[in-house]
This record gives sequence, C-alpha cells and structure tokens, in this order.
Amino acid sequence: QVQLVESGGGLVQAGGSLRLSCAASGSIFSPAVMGWYRQAPGKQRELVAAIFSSSSTDYADSVKGRFTISRDNAKNTVYLQMNSLKPEDTAVYYCYSRTLGVDYWGQGTQVTVSS
Repeated sequence: QVQLVESGGGLVQAGGSLRLSCAASGSIFSPAVMGWYRQAPGKQRELVAAIFSSSSTDYADSVKGRFTISRDNAKNTVYLQMNSLKPEDTAVYYCYSRTLGVDYWGQGTQVTVSS
C-alpha cells in the first residue's frame, strides 16, 4: 500500500511563494507519474501539474510560468514550487501518484493566498 505524505502548505500573501513536498512510501516500485491536484471550495478537483518517470511534465494553463514541478526519483518525492501566487490559487492541494496502474492520494494540504 503506497502512502503519500505531504508538507509545505500554509498562508502567504499574493505574489509570494510556497514549496510543497510529497514523499511516497510503501512500494518497491517507483511511481510512473506523480503530481498535484487542487480543489477550491465549490469547485471540482483539477490537475495542477504532473511529472512522469521520464521527467516530462504537464501543467494547467493557469499555473504555467509560475509553478514548477520536480521529482527526486531516489527518494520517490515530488515537489511543487509555487511562485507569484494569486488569491485564486487558494485551495487544498492533493499529492497524487500512480504505481503499477493504481492511483494513490495524499491527505491534502491547505494553501491560502491573501490579497
């Protein structure tokens, strides 16, 4: 059973930065893909960014140029560097991984951006 442990959320002013981390454990296999989703109140969960074992990446249009996803394969850890944060980035951010075709989710971490 894969477990995802997130850290790094919090409160920041608009224009500020935060870095989220998520470590995967419980499997001898590295995740094929790791990433971050977010869900704001009253909205559907949406993909923010994903990184594949090949190191290719995918970003939501709304965060391109501001957020950077990276991955340490040796540690099975994914990072999300968030710069130039906006109030509309406020949401619960969920770490995600897919290992051997099975999806896993973290417990979520709150990111709040004040104007």
